[in-house]
Amino acid sequence: MRSFALAPVAAACLSVFVSAAYAEPAESLDKVVVTGNPLKSQVLAQPSDSLSGDQLVLTRSSNLGDTLQGLPGVAATNFGPNASRPSIRGLDGDRVRILNNSGASVDASNLSFDHGVAIDPLVIDKVEVLRGAAALLYGGNAVGGVVNTLDNRIPRTLIDGLSGAAEVRLGGPSNDRSGAVVLDGGGGRADAGWGWHADLSGRDAGNQRAPRFSSPTDDGSESRTSVRNSASHDHSAALGGSVFFKGGYAGVSVDDFRTTYGTTVEDAAQIKMKRQRVATAGEWSTEDGPVRHVGWQLSRNRYEHSEIEDGAVGTTFKSTGTDGRLELTHAPLGGLHGVVGLQWETLDFSALGEEAFVPSTRTHNNGLFVLEQYRLGDLQLSAGARHEQVRIDSAGDTDNSDGRFGAPQQRRFSPTSLAFSGVYPLAGGWSVSANLNRTQRAPAYYELFANGLHLATDAYERGDTTLGLERSHGADFGLKWEGERSHAHVNVYETRFSNYIALQASGETVPGEEAGSTLPVYVFQGVPARLRGVELEGRWQAMSWLALLGQFDMVHGENTQTGEALPRLAPRRAMLGLEARQGDWSGRLEWRLAARQDRVDAFDKPTPGYGTVNFSLARQLKLGDLDGLWYLRLTNLGNKLAYNATAVPTIRDLSPQPGRAASTGLQIRF
Repeated sequence: MRSFALAPVAAACLSVFVSAAYAEPAESLDKVVVTGNPLKSQVLAQPSDSLSGDQLVLTRSSNLGDTLQGLPGVAATNFGPNASRPSIRGLDGDRVRILNNSGASVDASNLSFDHGVAIDPLVIDKVEVLRGAAALLYGGNAVGGVVNTLDNRIPRTLIDGLSGAAEVRLGGPSNDRSGAVVLDGGGGRADAGWGWHADLSGRDAGNQRAPRFSSPTDDGSESRTSVRNSASHDHSAALGGSVFFKGGYAGVSVDDFRTTYGTTVEDAAQIKMKRQRVATAGEWSTEDGPVRHVGWQLSRNRYEHSEIEDGAVGTTFKSTGTDGRLELTHAPLGGLHGVVGLQWETLDFSALGEEAFVPSTRTHNNGLFVLEQYRLGDLQLSAGARHEQVRIDSAGDTDNSDGRFGAPQQRRFSPTSLAFSGVYPLAGGWSVSANLNRTQRAPAYYELFANGLHLATDAYERGDTTLGLERSHGADFGLKWEGERSHAHVNVYETRFSNYIALQASGETVPGEEAGSTLPVYVFQGVPARLRGVELEGRWQAMSWLALLGQFDMVHGENTQTGEALPRLAPRRAMLGLEARQGDWSGRLEWRLAARQDRVDAFDKPTPGYGTVNFSLARQLKLGDLDGLWYLRLTNLGNKLAYNATAVPTIRDLSPQPGRAASTGLQIRF
């Protein structure tokens, strides 16, 4: 409750600020078209954030979690610099849906914190974070929100001729050396044309530098200025093409992503990951008839990663997934605009090797969804619903599983999720919004069937095959002011779970790998829980060339049965900054603060607070017929030692936040 007492003060102090750096007034986060919403032309009442253009270039990191963690309410799991997944409003893992062009991105990042997301931030054009009615259309496991990454691998707009971009970036805390080339071309007319796309990227990075810290070892601790075994090498490539016809397009793409990185938790352990994806997508629109728009997509993903220690493969994880989606936008029915759709997914998962803690499983998920919007005078209402049929099959024991997975089993679930939103404009650029939702999520395969040593958490994890649906209901209230070059946003939310599936210590121990050692047993179990928080962001254009920026967010979560804090919650965070723009030059100075996180569960420890200062400078360039952007980023200028409270405790002390670093880059567009 102490943290909620700060909210009115923070609102008064920060309502004149915004976190949207390097965005022109017309690119306010509130004004972008959210493509993750099937009704792309309609304004959504629920919170949504977006990164694109120069703003994305200047905030892009080596992984998706770190790229987004500066947005309000978005943190990162930070299992070292190479495996970091977004955490939204205190929810992570299977409660945050990661999409690629609105389709499933198949990997194993929700299974374990040391598994990276199989998406290369270097080649994406835009990232959206979506919550509320539209988010639930992508599954009950979007209760935390949807992160949708967008690229042009299937061209959606006809380009006559050739366009593209090339970027190179150097430096940073890991001595990053990376580059990417993206090309788009085509010809013909909008009703009879064709387009193509190609991209190529690569990255090499060494061990991440950090302020001097005490790193735990088997023999005690050692003083270090770098995060051990955190180097990485990755590359990706893709080809795609589309044909354009009257009212739409149809296309196909293939892409390949590969990476090798150290796991940080062990000196000699590495992960070799690869994902291949074949996708097709298209749409067709008309101004007449009962169906005004049809959109479809289908993808086939093959994912594999091997955990290697001392040159030998210990465990191999494989996932093969198919994701299909069909959306139909109907003609207006009075003031009612809406879309109905179908989605089907299959996922074949296997973990083979001595450290496999989950049996091979097959998951089928079929969903029917609807989103409708209605305008009643100035009041705009949105309602969404989704019903799913989920079947999860466990293959049970293999020759190497020592009987711990038992006989083959099957579980079936029928979750239904509902959401209702409204937004009402007030005088003077003000508006208020409200979102209500009821969600149901089927347990993930690992929550049901895990039974083994999980090295990433340094614990023995045990699923519960009797788990039922995870059920929650929540509310979100927003107040916004939009000026010509300034704005302020405030959101307050609360979500209550009657059956929150938590990984909790049981009090048992099992023998460890070392003689005489023991490991705690953690069990997936349903508990009553509550999450509530506040998010503020704003921008005040103080002068024609100078803006004041700011941001504040906090989340408070607890097991309402015991009063114990939920695990890995971000602390109260704030940002104060200045942004200047004069001609082709722009710059940003920001101070980011995180409070001490002392509300932790019994098997964690408090994380100290910190404050870091960052500076960036950018210049738009004109090189003949080419446009360019040069940028310089200076991070953690005070070289402050800081730890991430949202990281799993077994990795937190091994991998502090990056130390003082400088990086530079150049992007050329044509």
